[in-house]
Amino acid sequence: MLTLDESRVQDLLRLDALIPAMRQALIDFSAGRVRQPVRSILPVPEAGALFGVMPAVYGDVLGAKLVTVYPDNARHGLPSHLATIQLFRAATGEPLATMDGRLITELRTAAVSAVAADLLAAPAARVLAVLGSGVQARAHIRALRLVRPFDEVRIWSRTPRRAADLAAEIGGQVTSAADAVRGADVVVTVTGAPEPVLRGAWLGDGTVVLAVGAVGPTRRELDDDAMRGAVIVDSRAAAAQEAGDILIPGVAVYAELGELLAGTHPLPQTPPIVFKSLGLAVEDLAAARLVYEAARGSISERRIDDRFPGTG
Repeated sequence: MLTLDESRVQDLLRLDALIPAMRQALIDFSAGRVRQPVRSILPVPEAGALFGVMPAVYGDVLGAKLVTVYPDNARHGLPSHLATIQLFRAATGEPLATMDGRLITELRTAAVSAVAADLLAAPAARVLAVLGSGVQARAHIRALRLVRPFDEVRIWSRTPRRAADLAAEIGGQVTSAADAVRGADVVVTVTGAPEPVLRGAWLGDGTVVLAVGAVGPTRRELDDDAMRGAVIVDSRAAAAQEAGDILIPGVAVYAELGELLAGTHPLPQTPPIVFKSLGLAVEDLAAARLVYEAARGSISERRIDDRFPGTG
């Protein structure tokens, strides 16, 4: 059984390979080819934290991600989200790998948003607005630039210093939230805010919103007006339990993203379009399988090099 830490996962996992893997995983999930319950969440009130368990069976692999969310971890010099993924062979139950899941969570979330943007955003989309300045903001800018050639990236954050740092890092500009959103083709919300940071009044009819940050039935990043158009989700079952952006205003779900990708449901025509992303275990397994296969390939290459020095 392989054991892979974050640095090894980083070496092996490529966004350009992850995006099509997430597309297929979403199609398979909506087609019923994945066995997966809604994640179980265990509160850790002593630390104001959460512990989540996310199991799934997907094709030739099964496994689970164990994820912790500790909002105050910054004071300890740690990420707020930490995770481990255990991967098994579905046919035998044989353990295949244990790997760090923090980076996988970061990148697969952004890759799913890139899949949604590639399907839903106008081909000529050039202006990206990012509300948030943390790990997911950076990952989303990387991933979304692989599917659309954004030449303007506007950034707003509740922490202006962090917004300025991110803007300098990626060549963006810091604005107010309203100025970031007005006229943007794609808007990403990746904040930890429990109350709306995005107002529907700022959105144009052609805007696609990727709502990522608020998870839980009482948390939301978008106000009621922002939810007036077509609402897309990764999972209806998860949204019915975990999506405050949908549950609080009581709006209907138009379709799952996998249904749109497969062509079994028509693309929405009611603007603005909101994709509410909650994160699925199948996404973690699909990403973990990519990492595992890349690790096995690199091991095989090293064995050949060891047997035949100088051939590499």
